[in-house]
Amino acid sequence: MTFEKTAKILAEYKDIDVSEISMDSTFEDLGLDSLDTVEIVMSLEDEFGISIELDSSLKTVRELVDLIDRSL
Repeated sequence: MTFEKTAKILAEYKDIDVSEISMDSTFEDLGLDSLDTVEIVMSLEDEFGISIELDSSLKTVRELVDLIDRSL
């Protein structure tokens, strides 16, 4: 469930098909820079009703999903 919601937000943000996003996709693969990441994190915080502490070591969708799951 977390992955599906996260992938949907990423797909909408980048205007790509959600099927192009996997757990192993890196932010670089998706063409996301640090500003994009901040905006996406704000959307994810709203979607999940949590606060996400941004960590520069986050590189993949899997790491982001794991972070969200730990915050729920």
